[in-house]
Amino acid sequence: MSSIPTPHITAQLGDFAETVLMPGDPKRSKFIAEHFLADARLVNDIRGVQGYTGYYNGKRVSVMASGMGIPSIAIYSYELFNYYGVKNIIRVGSAGAIHPDLAVRDIVIGMGACTNSNYASQYNLPGNFAPIASYELLSKAVAAAENEKVRFMVGNLYSSDCFYDDSVSLAAWQKMGVLAVEMESAALYCNAARAGRNALCICTISDCPFAPQNDCTADERESSFTTMMQIALEIA
Repeated sequence: MSSIPTPHITAQLGDFAETVLMPGDPKRSKFIAEHFLADARLVNDIRGVQGYTGYYNGKRVSVMASGMGIPSIAIYSYELFNYYGVKNIIRVGSAGAIHPDLAVRDIVIGMGACTNSNYASQYNLPGNFAPIASYELLSKAVAAAENEKVRFMVGNLYSSDCFYDDSVSLAAWQKMGVLAVEMESAALYCNAARAGRNALCICTISDCPFAPQNDCTADERESSFTTMMQIALEIA
């Protein structure tokens, strides 16, 4: 077993708050710290994955990037849950719309995470594990989104290992009512379940693969998806 600091996080015990917001992009982590947190302090910068701890409306909150994909978020969330005493991780990421009623900048709250990953096979379960969000965090996020009067949907995400998917499989997931595709939530939900912690994925729609409609640029994904950031911070 690793000790603190871990192989991927240089912070000391106590440097992270009980709740960590986790965007994929390190620049989004920095943006949240600089624009929403008071007295934000850099607690991790190994491999350029920036983590900060500060205060939001008097509440101590941390934010740290996860990088892209299931292997990356799996490492960081595992170490936060199991070594740093983090109780809640809220992913704030971007996603591609699968459901036809979703448009760019709509919010999706991931109640569950379908996946093509074999991540859960490590648990040697006698069946298929269904990665789901913490109901406590989910219900608070829904209430916050309703209070903000924003367009949002709650349901299944498709957490894919493939960005460039040769099988072109999104239409099949659409038939099953899946809302959006992203690349991290299934591992986060698995790690939370195994550690007895809480996790939630809140995504902003950045593109619509079935009906391209002015997809968001990298800069826009970094700094303009503030609604999901505020929802996450409100429930932190």
